[in-house]
Amino acid sequence: MEKKFTRKLLAQLILGAIAANSTSLVHAYDLGVVSAGSGTGGQSASNTASAPYQAPTQGSLVATEPQSVISQQYIQTNTTGASNYTDIAQIAPSVWSVSPNGAGGSDWPGLSMRAFQDGQYNVTFDGIPFADGADFTHHVSSYFMSQDTGNVVVDRGPGNAATIGDATFGGTIAIHSKDPGQDAAFTPYVSAGSFNTRMAGVQFDTGVMQNYGYSSGFVDYKNYSTDGFLNNDHSQRGNLFMKFIKPISDNTAIKLVAMQNTTQQNFSLGATAAEIAQYGSRFGLSQDPNNSYFIGYNQDKFTSDFEYIDLNTRQGSWLLDNKLYTFAYRHDGLSAGTDPLATIAAQNLAGSPQIGLTQYRSYGDVFRATDRIGLSDLKFGLWIDRQNHLSWTNNITQPGSIYVSTNQAENSNDTTIQPYVEYAWRPTTNLTVTPGVKFNSFTRNYNASMDPTAGGPLNYSKTWTATLPSLDAHYYLADNWSVYGQVAKGFTPPPLQSFNYSNSVQFINSQTTTNYQAGSVWKSDKLTLSGDVYYIDNSNAIQSYTNNQGLTVFSNAGVARYKGFEGEATYYIGSGFSVYGNYTRNEASIFAQNAPNSTAAAGLIYAKEKRIYASLIAKEIGQRYSGFGAVDANGNPIAPIHMGSYTVVNFNTTYSIRHLFDWSQETKIQLMVNNLLNKTGIIQSAGGFDTNGNPLFYAMVERNFMVNFSTSF
Repeated sequence: MEKKFTRKLLAQLILGAIAANSTSLVHAYDLGVVSAGSGTGGQSASNTASAPYQAPTQGSLVATEPQSVISQQYIQTNTTGASNYTDIAQIAPSVWSVSPNGAGGSDWPGLSMRAFQDGQYNVTFDGIPFADGADFTHHVSSYFMSQDTGNVVVDRGPGNAATIGDATFGGTIAIHSKDPGQDAAFTPYVSAGSFNTRMAGVQFDTGVMQNYGYSSGFVDYKNYSTDGFLNNDHSQRGNLFMKFIKPISDNTAIKLVAMQNTTQQNFSLGATAAEIAQYGSRFGLSQDPNNSYFIGYNQDKFTSDFEYIDLNTRQGSWLLDNKLYTFAYRHDGLSAGTDPLATIAAQNLAGSPQIGLTQYRSYGDVFRATDRIGLSDLKFGLWIDRQNHLSWTNNITQPGSIYVSTNQAENSNDTTIQPYVEYAWRPTTNLTVTPGVKFNSFTRNYNASMDPTAGGPLNYSKTWTATLPSLDAHYYLADNWSVYGQVAKGFTPPPLQSFNYSNSVQFINSQTTTNYQAGSVWKSDKLTLSGDVYYIDNSNAIQSYTNNQGLTVFSNAGVARYKGFEGEATYYIGSGFSVYGNYTRNEASIFAQNAPNSTAAAGLIYAKEKRIYASLIAKEIGQRYSGFGAVDANGNPIAPIHMGSYTVVNFNTTYSIRHLFDWSQETKIQLMVNNLLNKTGIIQSAGGFDTNGNPLFYAMVERNFMVNFSTSF
């Protein structure tokens, strides 16, 4: 009885801390529980014979802005253990992401959400924002793998005042780590598949340890390698993840999380349309040492870590949560060029073990407090982050004095301070109105001994500030049906190099947005259904292009407007079968790279007693443009390339066996087939250009498979 009570207490403490964090984190755990008295079900997402359990994505009954929850069940059965969060999130409405080298095989951050690109949306891990402070982008293969992911919540909007981050106006992808198992277990697992892809790992769960204060935790190590879909684009990765939870008292718990990762890769920066047409969609790196795309000249090593300690407690009517964290990233790079067919003198590179370094470390703290006042909640908190950044690049030239890399040597540091307060007013149990305000201060100190824009030394210090109000309303029409509306301001400071320089530094304006959104969510055992409409006004949209000297030039494009509608649904047919679909229509007043005008998905899913699972899911990506900013050798603009829609179909099946061996608990065998119909062709811009100004692209990864096997004892 004592053990059962303590387990229940532990769960309540952790969920209570999540509730204190923000409403967006609460949503991650609202997977469809409805009142048994509603007459519409009463089953939770743990029931395999229900729409909430089988749904690939679903809305939340407590959502105050458009949101899709991707459960751990979907992640475990539809992604490989090496998949990144971009591979997981791509199923969500308005989201498009394709790894050009196969799932987990590259650091490609090309996820688009409502026409917003990486650097324009927020990514958090267990409520902690993490990004490269230079441009707020994310290094997707350097941190968390799906093997350790509990769920992913795709928030399509700036959130309320409690939503923290440097680039929240485009939305937030919230990654949550999985929790330790209740029982002790030792679980080895292996995977093998196309492109000589292999992964092997082992996870140890302590279970709930009564003799150690009812602590629990797990440690997971995995090693991944692949030759890659693209020729000679190899990748190797080692990742260690651990999580421990310990109750300190009846009302307090402490959580420790740590991650260490090392990735080595040879990765091409794309190919021109003519090169792909001539040499095929797998055209990547070269074996010729006189070629700038020689595999030996294009090597990258990434090392990273992420740690935090979380203390959460309930004291009377107060819920308090504090996370003290640090994370780091280091990229040792040798990347010789942007043209696979360009020649370069081998002696220019053979003696240079490294031509670039980027590294940073952040230290920060996230504090949140909630006070229950009758039916209402007063919430306030503070996020502080300090990131120290260092980068340098040596100059490498090709014949004709075309820059392959541009000299740079800089030290910088960024300081973010975001206090917030909001009041969730509940005049009735069905209605919640939440006004709030957040203050955003971002300071960058830049010190360069060599700046490519200035052509020499450059120093500056600049602070950008914004006051960001939000107002949302949420109403339960029934226990399983809610509606919401939101108006919120968004803000993002300019990237590190986004200034103009003549005799002095002239900064471009930060991006500020006003978001209007409304939607509804229905949830029962038979049906999960959600839909929304949105309108976004960006008063200072930032665009960039690469000039004929290889420099990226930023400018304010003026006012940009985005609007659209989104919907997703899962219907449980019966006998273990359900059907799934989502559809979005997205419009933008300015052209954006790799931003489809629509997305859609349809699927058939089967699940039986958590033993058998199968899914056949197709996703269609609408028309889009790629190659913006391209210029020829004379500096003349090259028109963007229009790309038509395409559809990719994936098949996944998992079979679980209890006590297959006398010594085993559960054994799982999984088969995954991606791009079942073997669609090929160019599908996305790589974001760069060759020495003649032609845009570089990636093609669709051909049909590939993966077999996974795991057993626990």
